[in-house]
Amino acid sequence: MANQPDPARVVADSDVLAADLLVGGDARDALDHVRGHSWVELVASDPLLERTEQLVATLADPGLAADHRERLEADRVVVEQPEGDHPALASAYQGRAAHLLSYEERLRSAKAGLTLQPRVSVSVRPPDAFARLFDPASLYEAVEGGEYPGPDRDPRE
Repeated sequence: MANQPDPARVVADSDVLAADLLVGGDARDALDHVRGHSWVELVASDPLLERTEQLVATLADPGLAADHRERLEADRVVVEQPEGDHPALASAYQGRAAHLLSYEERLRSAKAGLTLQPRVSVSVRPPDAFARLFDPASLYEAVEGGEYPGPDRDPRE
């Protein structure tokens, strides 16, 4: 169905995208699953990348932030964002992503889940949970069909 979320589409909030670059850890582990499989897609709107670039520039360096944004732009599925929407939520909704990775408690709360469920079917979780629960073999079988061949890309390139 066209309105059903795509289990092979992932949105990472700006905090996760910045942590992936600057800290590593759980954020990098989670996004390595995305980068390591050509059939798993990172979805992001321009405002989500703008917010990420601003965060990285504030925490590190504007040049690094611009380079990071350029790489993200090359690797993402582009979606439009309605004015005033939360960048990560809008990216998930507009891109039919089944997964939203965020450190933001407000997005991961039970109240948020109850508010979101009637509008969008998305699993909001912290990167460590996604990294731990990601099962590429069963996802590959469901999305692509056939036996899982293993990662097909180097997540560091």
